Amino acid sequence: MVAHNGKFAVVLLSGGLDSMVAGGLAREAGYRLFALSIDYNQRHRLELQAAGRVAAALNAISHIVLPLDLTAFGGSALTADIAVPKGGVGAGIPITYVPARNTIFLSLTLGLAEVAGANDVFIGVNALDYSGYPDCRPEFIDAFQKMAALATKAGVEGHPIRINAPLQHMSKADIVREAYRLGLDTGLSWSCYDPTPDGRHCGLCDSCRLRSKGFVEAGLPDPTVYAVKP
Repeated sequence: MVAHNGKFAVVLLSGGLDSMVAGGLAREAGYRLFALSIDYNQRHRLELQAAGRVAAALNAISHIVLPLDLTAFGGSALTADIAVPKGGVGAGIPITYVPARNTIFLSLTLGLAEVAGANDVFIGVNALDYSGYPDCRPEFIDAFQKMAALATKAGVEGHPIRINAPLQHMSKADIVREAYRLGLDTGLSWSCYDPTPDGRHCGLCDSCRLRSKGFVEAGLPDPTVYAVKP
């Protein structure tokens, strides 16, 4: 096991492949991890169950599942009674976008980092193979970093908490390869927006299509059980 040398980080865990790899990279870099997942009353509980499995696999010091009911706002197929699109990844911002989600979630992660004495936050956003969400872009991460330096006690005292997005410029195939290089069990993760009643990935939503594409392009076995092969 890598010595942590007093280095601590908070990883924002959704239960998906990307956040798992971001956490794996943080662990490889010698950080001891606090894991944070947000229970925003999303369409299903399977991704939170996956987050618990991933946190355990990463040997997280603790795993907080924080309730924050975003169905009170709605506005997304993940938080309202709106059908999840199944026609393929489009060019615009899809209805699965949850308004300001990463801004809200990173703010909470930043607060936990201050309390935990962590100098770093890790988030698994990437801007190559993704659904077009505006809060996954490098410009967003850069802007949040500037805000974090201004908005926190740590920042004012001259040691701002770093926002790390190590997958930012990776393709989904790159992310799959990193998972295997890190020795992570990709079968622990969950990606589907709209699972079947028997707990399989639907295979048709954007997230399933991108996940499958990553494994195919990486040339590595995909442990995911899909109801329909993407």
